Amino acid sequence: MLNIIKYQYLSILWAIFVVIMCNIPLGETSIKGVAFFEGFDKLAHTGFFFVLTVFLFFGKIRQQASYSYRGITLLKILLITVGLGILIEILQLYFFTYRSAEWWDLFADMTGVGMGIFGYIFLHRTRFNEKLL
Repeated sequence: MLNIIKYQYLSILWAIFVVIMCNIPLGETSIKGVAFFEGFDKLAHTGFFFVLTVFLFFGKIRQQASYSYRGITLLKILLITVGLGILIEILQLYFFTYRSAEWWDLFADMTGVGMGIFGYIFLHRTRFNEKLL
C-alpha cells in the first residue's frame, strides 16, 4: 500500500480534486447550468481525465524505473479511470442532485483517458525507436 502511495500520490491527489470539482455546485460563473461557454463542462471532464491518466502512467513509469510497454498497465489504468468516471456520475445522480449525471460526461472522461493512453503509447514508441537508432 505504501508503495502505491509512494509512486501514485499525484494520481491520488488529482483524483480527489476531480471528484470535488465534478461535484461542487456551479456558482455564479454559470448561466442556466452553462459555465463560461457551451460545452465547458465536457472540456473540463476531458482535461481532468487526461491529466489523471498522465499521472497514473507517470507513477507507473517511476515505479518500474522504465518506459516498458505493458498491456496490463493499460488495462489497469483504463479500469481505474472508467470506475472513477462512473463513480462521479453515480454521485451526481444520487447524492449531488444539483448536478446532472450525463452519459456525455462519461464519454468526455473516456476521451481524456484515450488521449492519455495515446500519449503513453506514442512516448513508448518514440523511446523504443530512439534505442534502435
